[in-house]
Amino acid sequence: MPEINERDIAVFEAGIKLGALYHQFAGTPINADTVDGLERIIEDSIGVQPHVRSVSVSIDREMVEKKQNPKFGYCELEGRMLHVSLQVLYKNVIATVELAYDEGLDYPMMSVKKIEQM
Repeated sequence: MPEINERDIAVFEAGIKLGALYHQFAGTPINADTVDGLERIIEDSIGVQPHVRSVSVSIDREMVEKKQNPKFGYCELEGRMLHVSLQVLYKNVIATVELAYDEGLDYPMMSVKKIEQM
């Protein structure tokens, strides 16, 4: 059985962080007034975790507006509203991953974008 290497650990850490982000924040009440703040809160929350080099969160404001209940003035954050870019640095490996809505699949997909040795 091959040994687990630094590259494997970096990609695993990145994937775990995207999964945690998705399941931690999906369902959060949101409206046009709270989008900016929620983006920063998600970034700050994920950014303090081990090995996170950078994280960038963008919430699709158009989707929020469409889903917002006019009577109550909010909706729930859905995975399809999120676009997240995340970098994990483990020892000398940087794993760059992404969460983005795929219109063709009608699903928020997580993917590995790049793996670099420093």
